[in-house]
Amino acid sequence: MVYGLSTKYNSSIDYGLWTIDKINMNRLNKLFSTKKDNLLSIYYTAGYPEINTTLDIAEALEKAGVDFLEVGFPYSDPVADGPTIQHSSEKALENGMTLNLLFDQLADLRKRVTIPILLMGYANPMIQYGVERFCKKAAEVGVDGVIVPDLPMYEYETLYAGYFKANGLSNIFLVTPQTSEDRIRKIDELSNSFIYLLSSSSITGGNLQVSVNIEDYYKRIKAMQLKNPEIIGFGISDNKSFSKACEYAAGAIVGSAFVKLLGTKGYLEKIDEFVKGIRP
Repeated sequence: MVYGLSTKYNSSIDYGLWTIDKINMNRLNKLFSTKKDNLLSIYYTAGYPEINTTLDIAEALEKAGVDFLEVGFPYSDPVADGPTIQHSSEKALENGMTLNLLFDQLADLRKRVTIPILLMGYANPMIQYGVERFCKKAAEVGVDGVIVPDLPMYEYETLYAGYFKANGLSNIFLVTPQTSEDRIRKIDELSNSFIYLLSSSSITGGNLQVSVNIEDYYKRIKAMQLKNPEIIGFGISDNKSFSKACEYAAGAIVGSAFVKLLGTKGYLEKIDEFVKGIRP
């Protein structure tokens, strides 16, 4: 066993070099192999503010210069989302968004969008849908990775890793200031694209406050010399917070600030200006 990796899901044993190559060559890995810093990702909730604009928003974000996207599948009982994203999930569910509908909408994804796409959501809807079925469908429509904040590492490693690997999907793990070094190193071993570095252990939507303790946290991660790059999330809302995050990591993720924009009139026409305000 290699640093906690179950041999059951060791790609070289069960899935062969083809699977490793498939993961290494997905759009997400190509991006990180060609661009090492100043990466910008945007999160938004599928089905918000309107049920059928998922691809319209994705296309507008790519045209505005975003490097990769996180499309949230809504859930009624979020644990990490602040009020802005909670509201967007509630509205999306009211609009009728489901995983089945989201995958139907994403059927034309690769006809319109070329940048990497991740799905982000909670374990319950994915498990109810069926994890193997979820992974196959995600790969079929052109998704590159998945972020499931409440999926325990042990369960991923022992129950689901094979499904992700067989379908060329990256699973993105989250690290907080309280995560131990042993756990971070295990996450690094299990990862194959990037590590989601939370700026705090609080919910989404706060402002990035770079205190001495947070700086020490970022420096501690950097000193570990992990094999995967880090992307910072939670509290990134403008050029100042984005630029500060990029001092410590390969890039940053904007979520709540963009979801707020989607709640305004004429939001599609405002996307380019919003992105330029984050990264001119």
